[in-house]
Amino acid sequence: MTPQISPRLLADDAPTLLTQGYGFADRIWRRVREGARSAPLRLLGHDAMLVRGPEGVALFYDESRVARHGAMPALVQETLFGHGSVHSLDGGEHRHRKATFVDVAYRDAEVERLLPLLDEEWRSERDAWLAGGTRTAYDAAVGALGRAVMRWAGLPGTADARTRWAARLAQIVDGFGVPYSPEFVLAGAHRWWSDRHAERLITAVREGRLQPARRTALHAWAWHRDPRGDLLPARLAGVELQNVLRPMIAVARFVAFAARELHERPDWRERIADEVEARGAFAGGPLATAFAQEVRRTAPFVPVLPARALVPVELDGQRVDTGGRVVLDILGTDTDAASWERADAFEPERFVGVDDYEALAAFIPHGGADVRTGHRCPGEKLAIAGLAAAIGVLSDPRLAILGDGLDVNRRRLPTKPASGARVRRREDADERGRCPFHRRR
Repeated sequence: MTPQISPRLLADDAPTLLTQGYGFADRIWRRVREGARSAPLRLLGHDAMLVRGPEGVALFYDESRVARHGAMPALVQETLFGHGSVHSLDGGEHRHRKATFVDVAYRDAEVERLLPLLDEEWRSERDAWLAGGTRTAYDAAVGALGRAVMRWAGLPGTADARTRWAARLAQIVDGFGVPYSPEFVLAGAHRWWSDRHAERLITAVREGRLQPARRTALHAWAWHRDPRGDLLPARLAGVELQNVLRPMIAVARFVAFAARELHERPDWRERIADEVEARGAFAGGPLATAFAQEVRRTAPFVPVLPARALVPVELDGQRVDTGGRVVLDILGTDTDAASWERADAFEPERFVGVDDYEALAAFIPHGGADVRTGHRCPGEKLAIAGLAAAIGVLSDPRLAILGDGLDVNRRRLPTKPASGARVRRREDADERGRCPFHRRR
């Protein structure tokens, strides 16, 4: 007897996310009128609606109507964020644990403490390129951002050891979205190793064998207490320590996209290079920061986020009942034609002079709503600083960003320019483009 497949299962849109990648949301929006704020879909057996724009953001982060807990597929939750992490919490428990992230990463003083470390680590990558190095922008960013954030977080170890752990954390980000691939298995292996390593660091602090400075991430998570006053299990504290480190390392994907945009915009490279020279620092420049913000707005990274309806919810003619799914179109909101002028154009000028980017309701590359009470990433300021520093380095006129390999596979989650953006010192790039019979030997 031939087994019957439920029509509702066949109508599920979840497989399309794997096959279409960043085109998933565009496919769903074709079901409704142009400019609609919501669209129907079915996700992992649940009725759902896709939402976008400020209206969708407001609904998605309304904890009286929508909850994140239980909505994220377990494979993603366990691999990317770790078992029991803050990303799976809601309500008072979420706010209590989130407060430690805010205290560690969100204060301006902590961003200022990171800036010289970013400058130092990026300077070493720049010098390596000038000495003839061939690392891609992506690989250099994994190393520079990883070493800087680990030093900032109070972690011990050599530069090489920090670089190796950063590479593991970067691969977790690279592999979590491809459960059909061996890369997902590798991501799981790196998650196991990283959880064990972070747990050992937490235990060493609690036993007095490590003494990180107060207010660093390592110190904060070693001594974080839950709402009942109990220390977190060392394994879970280590998971949350990684949730401070990994988002910064994930910025390496944005760095590869930034290199791609800089390659296509030599005028911006020149302007940013002049800014770096005038300031004497890679990090913190207003033009580099504006460029970084536009990269974050336009580059495909997190496509959508799921949540669970606590009550029946409606938006723009669509409705899901209690237990249904509300899915926020992150990229579609960041490039929403109703929210941005010339939404499809790459125009860093739109962010020049914009200090309060959190007030832009349709700008959510690191999540939306209030940092302290909602799910917006408290490390967003650190991420912007790290990306802006990378842009400052990549604008050095002595470096060339090669044009080959900058194509992007929008079906893969997450994605980046195929080559990672190859960087060479200018003289080597010029030599590479000459006739092979006339190159220097």
